[in-house]
Amino acid sequence: MFSLKGKSAVITGGGSGIGRAIAMLFASRGAQVHILELDASSAIETVNDIKLAQGQAQSYSCDVSSQQRVHETFKEISNIDVLVNNAGIAHIGKADTTSEEDFIRVFNVNVKGAYNCLHAAIPMMKKNGGGVILNMASIAATVGITDRFAYSMSKGAIAAMTLSVARDYIDDHIRCNSISPARVHTPFVDGFIAKNYAGKEQETFEKLSASQPIGRMGKPEEVASLALYLCSDEAGFVTGNDYPLDGGFIKLNN
Repeated sequence: MFSLKGKSAVITGGGSGIGRAIAMLFASRGAQVHILELDASSAIETVNDIKLAQGQAQSYSCDVSSQQRVHETFKEISNIDVLVNNAGIAHIGKADTTSEEDFIRVFNVNVKGAYNCLHAAIPMMKKNGGGVILNMASIAATVGITDRFAYSMSKGAIAAMTLSVARDYIDDHIRCNSISPARVHTPFVDGFIAKNYAGKEQETFEKLSASQPIGRMGKPEEVASLALYLCSDEAGFVTGNDYPLDGGFIKLNN
């Protein structure tokens, strides 16, 4: 079960965190993994680890906010069965404290970046007779999170784009779903805490962990496991859905 043997999978932001976990797992299930990363060194490191585990992978230096660069990269790949739109950035701020520059920066990476990859991948999938698209949304798309105005905007857009793509291309045998994680413990989270809560790292980590009713943050590997199911043939009857992976955050918080 859950084999991706013979399939070509593109994973954006696959050099670290959730993207890296997805890339590693997909490769272990037989996929030819293509990692798109702005940080070329982290992508190369992930590729090397996949190859050490006898998997197949390639990396591409790619700014997903540039449609021209995305199209150039996808032409290099030539065949795509699975697209995981994982690349994204965060931002702290409310509507009246978020600068126009920061708002546009978040939009360009999180929303336009996903659109650019959809724009490049869907024609290739249609030509190949179908495919699977998985978008990384967030609980911030459906739950109010303090000081996450621009980030929440971007993830709400991802959720809406997922439904639109699922509806528009169902007759082309293209499935599209999304995952909405709560807080997941990644190097990004550690860096974020260190930058914004200097001197209170442990206190902040414990507070953020406790915000999930289950009492901890998620693990990248847990997100990857759900991603594998949704991108496998076993999920062939699943499209147009969002899957919260949140430790009970949405339903159990009062």
